[in-house]
Amino acid sequence: MDPKKQLGARIKELRKTKKLTQERLAEMVDVDPKHLSRIEVGGSYPSIDTLVKLAAALKYEVMDFFDYEHRVKDKKQLLESIGKLLRETQQEQLRVILRMIRVIVR
Repeated sequence: MDPKKQLGARIKELRKTKKLTQERLAEMVDVDPKHLSRIEVGGSYPSIDTLVKLAAALKYEVMDFFDYEHRVKDKKQLLESIGKLLRETQQEQLRVILRMIRVIVR
């Protein structure tokens, strides 16, 4: 999925968790409802200001708009995502993670 569509889908997903219509959220962040619709379908990127307003209105952090890991479905994708994170992790943190994994899988 292209980045604009991923971002838009995530914003829509978070909006729906708050049970808000596009019109209501657009009103809350002072943007045209058509613009919010274009953002949600991946037709355009929101400005940084709009992202900040959306996050505040939805009571999320801006970073949450870029969290797509929950969409990973198969084991191969999960292992790739975990591997990428682990490669960027310091040795001491890896030790803690190893202990946690051992507790979980036993």
